[in-house]
Amino acid sequence: MTTTPPADGLLFEVPTPPTPVERLLLLADHYVRHNDMLDLLLHTGSEPEPEAHVASAHQLASATHAAVKAVTDERLYESSELTDAVVRLQQLAYLSSASAEHRLPLARALTALAPEAAVDCATSVAGEIRRRRWSATDDPDQQLTATQYTALWEIARGHVVATSSLGRQYVHYRDARVLIGTLRSLEAKDLVERVPKSAPSAYTGGPLQDRVRLTSAGATALASAIGLPRDTRAAPSTALAPVPTPAQTTARSH
Repeated sequence: MTTTPPADGLLFEVPTPPTPVERLLLLADHYVRHNDMLDLLLHTGSEPEPEAHVASAHQLASATHAAVKAVTDERLYESSELTDAVVRLQQLAYLSSASAEHRLPLARALTALAPEAAVDCATSVAGEIRRRRWSATDDPDQQLTATQYTALWEIARGHVVATSSLGRQYVHYRDARVLIGTLRSLEAKDLVERVPKSAPSAYTGGPLQDRVRLTSAGATALASAIGLPRDTRAAPSTALAPVPTPAQTTARSH
């Protein structure tokens, strides 16, 4: 005779699958890592293996197709914003597949803008989901400042690296300002992490930089904030700053 084990006797918990928006943010991170890998291969000074990037490119194409399916499975109203996001993701999948057939310099160019595109698609999809299904319970549950949310946005797009020199730490960003204090606060919440010497140097012959990446918890926190209706009034501690506008690249130390 067979018996059913008690629920508390299960050996593990099945993780909750990522939402479509979280999936897109994690996809952006995969593209960031892929591009960093190609940059490091291109800057080693030695001739890399001709197919060093092929497996990664195919995995990215597959992951992008899966993200498209996750979005279409939501069965959202086909607005122009949603249609554009799906088409852009399909283009990313095509470019990833195509990059596997080229040598590194061109392969790198084909996926250069993929992280930003994936985050933009996540924003469009989040906006459509919230517009159709939003309720007050969908407000962000992470007690983060607008500055921290803006930093998560910039990190998700692959725009943030960290370096150290003479005992001081620096954050280098491209569009929205990210300070070292903000980075440390996000690290303390386990929302971001630094990957040592995983990003190319800032100048020829310079040291490798530390890529700053979202953790899975960071992707969830950012997903809970992007796409909020513009007229939503959240408390100051959870308000999301507007989408950053391009600014001159700079760095700050603390």
